[in-house]
Amino acid sequence: QVQLVESGGGLVQAGGSLRLSCAASGRTFSNFAMGWFRQAPGKERVLVAGISRSGAGTYYVDSVKGRFTISRDNAQNTVHLQMNSLKLEDTAVYYCAKGPPVLELDGSRFVVGSWGQGTQVTVSS
Repeated sequence: QVQLVESGGGLVQAGGSLRLSCAASGRTFSNFAMGWFRQAPGKERVLVAGISRSGAGTYYVDSVKGRFTISRDNAQNTVHLQMNSLKLEDTAVYYCAKGPPVLELDGSRFVVGSWGQGTQVTVSS
């Protein structure tokens, strides 16, 4: 079972930036797509960014395109989410997730095998 530990959340003003990191245990990290989900209060958890095993393919939900960048380092077993130009509506708990072996570039069928514990991102005005 892969264990995922997120870091990097916090409080930031609108227009600011944060970088989330996720460290994964185990030797199979590079065998799976990875993703970042978020869940705002009273809303469902949604996939905001995904990255393929090699890092060559990515997916972004429309609301973050051009502002967020997902990346991974298979040698370090880490995945990152760089978030720029943050908006109030980006406020949520962000979760790192281990995905399927193949990333669908439309974000569909992202079956989660493991979740991180979540990290709070709060954007203030």
